[in-house]
Amino acid sequence: MTDREVIETCLNGDTNAFRFLVERYQKRAYYAALTFVHRSEDAMDITQDAFYRAFRSLSSFDTSKNFYTWFYRIIHNLSLNFIQQRKVQAHSRLDDLTGGELIAEDDSPLQAVLKDERKAKIWKALDELPPKDKEIILLRDFQDLAYRDIADILKIPEGSVMSRLYYARKKLALGLEAIYAG
Repeated sequence: MTDREVIETCLNGDTNAFRFLVERYQKRAYYAALTFVHRSEDAMDITQDAFYRAFRSLSSFDTSKNFYTWFYRIIHNLSLNFIQQRKVQAHSRLDDLTGGELIAEDDSPLQAVLKDERKAKIWKALDELPPKDKEIILLRDFQDLAYRDIADILKIPEGSVMSRLYYARKKLALGLEAIYAG
């Protein structure tokens, strides 16, 4: 079933059909929330809350639009509210974000430590970026979303997405240079 068919089925009274959307987007939603909050348990809570809110607001969804971009706005807003309320400052490891170990079996202990240090420095530089710059990098480079989808999510023109991403990456590079120099 397409997203549109699932939504129409739900709106016509078969609310059990919503599980297809949950199954289809659960993992992606979890990783989206995780990029904001950096803690697996918090990301799971946000994901559940986002699906609940999406279900409750399904009647306001415009079926001519992409479901995930609408749903991502819910995740985005819940994540930012969570961060604001709890003032989450903890850094997570990049392998939590990807859902698996990034250390190869043949890595030496020294190589593993160096990878962890590099990940920590990248997250430090990302966390020091203004929220808009961090978000656009996470959407493109971590969520691997297309420019058109990012434009829909952020409600800005596609050209602005490319421009913002370019300048955000420059700021990230400068931040990394400062971290490595210091």
